[in-house]
Amino acid sequence: MDTKVWMYLVYLAISIGLTVWVARALSRNGLVFLEEVFADERLAKAVNSLLVVGFYLLNLGYVTVAMKHPDPVGSTAQAMEELSLKIGLVLLVLGALHFFNVFALGRYRRGRLRQYATHPPVAPVGRLPMPPAPRGPHPTGPYPTPTHPAGTQPVGPQPAATQPTGPHPAGPGAGTGPVGGPPAR
Repeated sequence: MDTKVWMYLVYLAISIGLTVWVARALSRNGLVFLEEVFADERLAKAVNSLLVVGFYLLNLGYVTVAMKHPDPVGSTAQAMEELSLKIGLVLLVLGALHFFNVFALGRYRRGRLRQYATHPPVAPVGRLPMPPAPRGPHPTGPYPTPTHPAGTQPVGPQPAATQPTGPHPAGPGAGTGPVGGPPAR
């Protein structure tokens, strides 16, 4: 046999071996991902089997189409160069198919999760009113009356008993307190 035939045989052995190894690894490890994507074990197994069959068809089809080399191969070095180019292309096709599958399934999963969302996230418009502070010498409950050093003002929401009376000062929080409701647009 000449060098070109040996190159073809080595190319087929390596390409088919790589295709089978990658397909088994993706099938075994991808099943967990597919179960998360589809939320149904039977459907995930069926899709996994279909993806493996499609993976074999595409990759083995590419391997056989890319096998032909029109120029004569004169030396072992030239055969090795051609062999590395062909196997490199097979590996690139395997990687591209894998990333396409992960991308497509990830988009499907995001769409499915979006359907289950009951309300879209919305930024808060105002603050909720605070419950009234308990009356008496010893406050009890979740909002005890704070004590502040002389001449300082508390920061943040205050219990109803310590809130100032009268109009709210103009500023970023104007109109958002318990009386004013949400700001006008």
